[in-house]
Amino acid sequence: MKAVLAVVCLLFLLPDVLHSQSSDAELVNVKELIPDIVLDLKYSTVVNFTAQKLYTTNECLLARGMVNRLAVVQDSLRARGLGLKIFDGYRPRAVQYLMFEIYPDPNFVADPVTGSKHNRGAAVDLTLIDLATGAELSMPTAFDYFGDAAAHGWTIGLSAEQIANRELLRSMMEDVGGLTRLPSEWWHYEHAPSTSIPLYDFQMK
Repeated sequence: MKAVLAVVCLLFLLPDVLHSQSSDAELVNVKELIPDIVLDLKYSTVVNFTAQKLYTTNECLLARGMVNRLAVVQDSLRARGLGLKIFDGYRPRAVQYLMFEIYPDPNFVADPVTGSKHNRGAAVDLTLIDLATGAELSMPTAFDYFGDAAAHGWTIGLSAEQIANRELLRSMMEDVGGLTRLPSEWWHYEHAPSTSIPLYDFQMK
């Protein structure tokens, strides 16, 4: 009898669980939920490793679950006079194919056949800024630097300030936001349970 009741309860709860998962996977406009976050999508300009404008707009989409976590991080940073600046979020799969064609190294550019978490809206590239000036905090390398110095744990040639800023970003994103870092890129963080989110391939209008 207890087993039957457990199954019945599960059937009643399942729609709510599925709705919650679906809601977290929904792509949303980051600025609409975090108005003071700064967007500087490098692929909406030619200032990126492809030297091509790959996006039609500087607007950023991410999975709702990811944005909710970023909002918590932004709130914590704001109290310190700091904030987040996003370099990339959701990325159309067609763009992933083009990137891999230009730089076919899966250590730095995800293979489009399997797709990137960016194609699911479950990964974000970002840095820290001073809210009073808008200036970026000094980090170990520029965004999209393809080399060892971009990795977490790298210290050779770095200043104490750069190491501390990288660690502050990491602690905020992981310890406060509950996100996961990519070991080879100080700017890349992702929402681990993303396999249920489809690989998207549409441009922002």
